[in-house]
Amino acid sequence: MLKWVLTLVLAIFLLGIVTPHLARFIRFGQLPGDLKWRRGEREYHFPFSSIALFSLLLWLLGRVL
Repeated sequence: MLKWVLTLVLAIFLLGIVTPHLARFIRFGQLPGDLKWRRGEREYHFPFSSIALFSLLLWLLGRVL
């Protein structure tokens, strides 16, 4: 149980470090189907297609491994 918790914490930590750098290259959040909504001074992002693509990639990775 402890190994799984440590692995999960390490994976979340690494994803937190790597994701902002990868976002510049794969345009995460700027794909067709991702919505931006501006109301006054605030801007809201709804990355529907980016989440679907990311989920598909993770599912494929899980099937391969």
